[in-house]
Amino acid sequence: MWLFKKNGPSGFSSSSTAEQVTFGIDASSLTAIVTGASSGIGAETARVLAVRGVNVIMAVRNMDSGKKMKEEIVKQAPSAKVDAMELDLSSLASVRKFASAFNSSGRRLNLLINNAGVMATPFTLSKDNTELQFATNHLGHFLLTNLLLENMKKTAVESKKEGRIVVVASEAHRVTYPNGIRFDKINDKSGYFSYLAYGQSKLANILHANELSRRLKEEGANVTANSVHPGVIATNLFRHMTLISVPMLSGIIEAVGKLAFKNVEQGAATTCYVALHPQVKGISGKYFSDCNLSKPTSLGQDAALGKKLWDFSMESVK
Repeated sequence: MWLFKKNGPSGFSSSSTAEQVTFGIDASSLTAIVTGASSGIGAETARVLAVRGVNVIMAVRNMDSGKKMKEEIVKQAPSAKVDAMELDLSSLASVRKFASAFNSSGRRLNLLINNAGVMATPFTLSKDNTELQFATNHLGHFLLTNLLLENMKKTAVESKKEGRIVVVASEAHRVTYPNGIRFDKINDKSGYFSYLAYGQSKLANILHANELSRRLKEEGANVTANSVHPGVIATNLFRHMTLISVPMLSGIIEAVGKLAFKNVEQGAATTCYVALHPQVKGISGKYFSDCNLSKPTSLGQDAALGKKLWDFSMESVK
């Protein structure tokens, strides 16, 4: 990624890497959960956090892949503290099982990185009969966050260190259904468009972080919640996109991608910046892109829509 390198107010840009934006930071007293950490920007986020001293729990759907990634991280950084735990965000039962196991382990939690996601999938229902992208990208993370929140608030008090929740959203939130969230038609196959449904789930990510931030501020908790756009990265998130499956087009996209897309190291930068950098201390309810503050759409700033989504989500995860 070399097309847009101008640094923003933070001193970083779209070409900054996760290692660069966390350089010199000692986070050895922190514990983090990173969802979707077995590949792509999730794996790079886990690796860089571990390099900075964070005790990282990789929440992964495929434990074999998670264990392999853990081995790779430890091989690169022998002192890294990394564990893998099974988590399928498309299953509310799996989310509850994961949260229960983590909370009962007695571990503190300083950082929660809601990174995992699926993109532009054919219409599919989750194990709980919810459209898969909304279920995985939003509802699973919504429930996970709620179940871990008391641990985070308690940790913040005991450690006297600010807890941070980072929700990985996307600029794709700008391309969604006309009303943003189709509350009454989440599972309507007839009106389903995979890319709009992805945008809907990413808008939900931003609204979730905003409403969560408002609630945390209201109760005076020393925990922040922000959403981030990682950039366009050619990872296996694109595996369901029709054009990518065409060999000739796939080659063209790969060639163009090397020029226009971020690499994984750059893609994990904004997440790591918001999770660890001192510049972000006390900032909550904001949207970041390229390691700088950005602005979502008007729907992404709609507090009433955020409250409505919160109530809808609470009912959906019962």
